[in-house]
Amino acid sequence: MNEFEKNVQSKRHDIGDSAMGFVASFGFFTILFVIAVAIKAIGA
Repeated sequence: MNEFEKNVQSKRHDIGDSAMGFVASFGFFTILFVIAVAIKAIGA
């Protein structure tokens, strides 16, 4: 067993961090899409 397996800094599961990253990026692109649709609707 190597040194990093013995001295773990965070014992949290990675699934929570992965889910938060997915939700944050999904929300960001959703906001961009909504803004683009609103601009197109106003400009039409």
